[in-house]
Amino acid sequence: MDDEGFVYIVDRWKDMYISGGENVYPAEVENVLFQLPQVADAAIIGVPNERWGEVGMAIIVRKDGQVLEEGDVIRHCLGRLAKFKVPQSVTFVDVLPRNATGKVLKRELRTQFVGAPTIG
Repeated sequence: MDDEGFVYIVDRWKDMYISGGENVYPAEVENVLFQLPQVADAAIIGVPNERWGEVGMAIIVRKDGQVLEEGDVIRHCLGRLAKFKVPQSVTFVDVLPRNATGKVLKRELRTQFVGAPTIG
């Protein structure tokens, strides 16, 4: 929060992606995903899109025994985020890759799901 009371969402620059000319900070979208009780872990990456430049892909680990589908995730996000921030696709995995300090390795997710790492 700055001196005038404005609140800014900050995230690592290389994790931010641009969708339709708008900056999307994954931390904001991930916070919305974690509101779903079925989500054990989640990450957002930008993936190439011909029309918008990049769009969000949610990569989610479900809690054991929980049912959660792509449509459930997207509907949840539509009610809580601007449309350009809503993930365009959802992929479910068993575990997210993390480094020794526990930070999600988005570089590895981009390599796995996009084919090559991208920056910003």
